[in-house]
Amino acid sequence: MNKLVEFDPMIDSGSARYATHEVRNQARAADGFNAFADDVVLAAAVRREVPWASGRCSALGALAGDADVQDCARLANEHVPVLRTHDRFGNRIDWVEFHPAWHRLMTLAYRHEVHSLAWTATASQPHYARAVLSYLWNQVEQGTGCPTGMAYAAHAGFARTPALAPWAAKVCASEYEFSRAEVAQKRSVVVGYAMTEKQGGSDLRQTQTTACRSHRGDYHGVAVDWYALTGHKWFCSVPVADGFFTLAKVGAGVTCFFVPRTLEDGSYNRFFIQRLKDKCGNRSNASSEIEYAGTLALRVGDEGHGLREILSHAHLTRLDFAVGSAGLMRQALTLAVSHASTRNGFGAALSAQPMMANVLADMAIEVEAATLLALRVAKATDHLAGNAFERAFARVATPIAKYFNCSRAPALAYEALQCHGGNGFVEESPIARLYREAPLNSVWEGTANMMCMDVRRALLKDRTTLAALVEAVVDVRGVDTRYDRFVSRATRLAERACADEFFARAATEALARMIQGAELIRHAPQGVADGFIASRLADADGGTALLGSLPTSKHDADLIVERARVSR
Repeated sequence: MNKLVEFDPMIDSGSARYATHEVRNQARAADGFNAFADDVVLAAAVRREVPWASGRCSALGALAGDADVQDCARLANEHVPVLRTHDRFGNRIDWVEFHPAWHRLMTLAYRHEVHSLAWTATASQPHYARAVLSYLWNQVEQGTGCPTGMAYAAHAGFARTPALAPWAAKVCASEYEFSRAEVAQKRSVVVGYAMTEKQGGSDLRQTQTTACRSHRGDYHGVAVDWYALTGHKWFCSVPVADGFFTLAKVGAGVTCFFVPRTLEDGSYNRFFIQRLKDKCGNRSNASSEIEYAGTLALRVGDEGHGLREILSHAHLTRLDFAVGSAGLMRQALTLAVSHASTRNGFGAALSAQPMMANVLADMAIEVEAATLLALRVAKATDHLAGNAFERAFARVATPIAKYFNCSRAPALAYEALQCHGGNGFVEESPIARLYREAPLNSVWEGTANMMCMDVRRALLKDRTTLAALVEAVVDVRGVDTRYDRFVSRATRLAERACADEFFARAATEALARMIQGAELIRHAPQGVADGFIASRLADADGGTALLGSLPTSKHDADLIVERARVSR
């Protein structure tokens, strides 16, 4: 029989009451590191291309490893935005309240010029440097990465429209301000986009919102035609932004407009927030459904050319999504390596177990390939104006990178969660938030199929784009016969996709892997490049549908993981 336990009142009070066991073998928090200075891959890329930006990258990298900033990210996602359609007296206000952690994060992002460095820097390759900042910020908190990315893209539209010159200046300011003041009275502005409608989704040609000329007037010293908009938008992120690029139909067709939330006389524009989206992830950021009813707007570009205007912004938003997904993957890798290195199982650190070493090394290779792909597109973006080769490369490589990095992020986040076991599936763990966040970039600003359609469209419309992709890897041909065979295979697949849309996704993936392989051959140690080629480009044994199938030795895997480590 079991022996009865005698009750002792002395241990039934005070702290001893709860001392049932000793907490042991829990992984340490991943903090106290610098996501730039301690990242071998990223630091080397900046030394190669934009050494002038090293100091500011290191300053931002320190935030990713700062425990207090990490807690701000947690708080901003736990305390989600709240819609206030009316004030307590019944007046319509259409406003959204955010937790103070959101505003602190926005303040930090603006202060470090995550949104603006591409437009304010005078040194070479500012888009590349800004991409590194965005990569780092996406290891801090992804919800605030939405308004910083939109501000980055918006500047291009402002710069081409004289009446919006005040916005072009204020969107580059580094002092964040959350208020409803008119643009002239603000230190900085936040900018949003409102394009998608219920019936059309990504097919913006189906826009139903209409615009009609309202009156001729003055806007900050420039004579403009004001239009009145009527209609709705199904997705509008950051609805408390100071102004929005949007689309509406006029006589000549779909046209781009800009809607200021507050008009020059201080009155509020007719901008009605219907509800906030209850999203799977990205919960710190408010996404909404809105309606226009006589909403005043300025035309941007020519009537009927709205899709062309928005596509000029889309290159930058797509680049930012490719960069952001790579940054999220890097954060997931950091969390997985840290967890597996500081928690034991079966007599050793989890990271020392052979299969775990394979998984972590495979993840590290995937992250490095994604990072170099995104940065290569950023480099091309810096040379759009003066280099025909880089312009052709960027035209097709941007949707390639957006498609592939954003599609790979969920798979990598899943494996990172696997490395945590059940602890990772609890909301207290940051990897749970990343897991929910990971699919988002693949569906915003054009789904996976939309990106592959755009790749095919570019290849068909301008044959120099495929030639540019092939030329971009010519310097590494001859280094590895497996890679050379893959380039030939990818080129044939691209030609096949041009003939038949059915093969567009396969071709886009192959072209992404082709660019990644070239970047790794150039810049990674031989073990990393060889692991990539053997597992992703060659006919590897066992297949590579899931991470953790590297055909390499544990010794080589350990070296790859050690190279990827930032948190120690």
